[in-house]
Amino acid sequence: MFSNFSCSNSDDSTNDGIINEEIYIPTTGTTFEWRLDELPNNFTTEAEVIDIDAFDATPELIANLQAQGKKVIAYLSVGSVEGFREDASDFPSEVIGNVYEGFEDENWLDVRQIDLLAPIMRARLDMVQEKGFDGIEPDNINGYQNSTGFNLTEEDAKVYSRWLIEEAHNRGLSIGQKNAEELIPEMADEFDWLLTEDAYVEDFYQQLNPYIFANKAIFFVEYTDRISEEDFQNLVCPEAASQNFSAVLKNRDLTAVTFYCN
Repeated sequence: MFSNFSCSNSDDSTNDGIINEEIYIPTTGTTFEWRLDELPNNFTTEAEVIDIDAFDATPELIANLQAQGKKVIAYLSVGSVEGFREDASDFPSEVIGNVYEGFEDENWLDVRQIDLLAPIMRARLDMVQEKGFDGIEPDNINGYQNSTGFNLTEEDAKVYSRWLIEEAHNRGLSIGQKNAEELIPEMADEFDWLLTEDAYVEDFYQQLNPYIFANKAIFFVEYTDRISEEDFQNLVCPEAASQNFSAVLKNRDLTAVTFYCN
């Protein structure tokens, strides 16, 4: 379920002429689905929140899901440039770093250069807002953990995250933290929810307590290439139940393969 809506700024202040709207905060136990494959406009889901691709989703699909009472999150990479995106050529060369290992058509971004990234990211957030999404999943804020070609730090990730939070909230959009577990103690009060990948397999699920204490949803995703369905049910699900995570087992491509706790 969702908590009462809360405003990110009590005086409805504006930024670049965009009026600050009410923002939802999903509470612990909110059910979750994550699909980055192409979905038909009449798609249905049992989950209360669904995370889908910001670029591929149509306004009709989003409106249909919301008519079912669902909240719809936009997947958006904010720490890398994907060469197949329609705005890929907008990124200046000086912010483009190393290839993202395992994704040959994707490069890390220098998130320290917010002044250069801002016009592109603002345009993306405007698109998300105009399509009718309820929030965004900002992927790849954890460049500091990777070989990006830049000397990125946790502090750089915090500064960029705070800029993204302000920009999202000024558009009435919820925004969650994606992985980057080192940031949790400081950022749990600022992000609206948390999405983790492989937190059980990589043994950082004990670090999620600040979100639990804040009664904010934790969307807890494990992958079929790292853990079996049996171990997911027998090991992950009891932990998820005790901590009120929304646990789901997905295939790495984030398609229809989805296992929930029994």
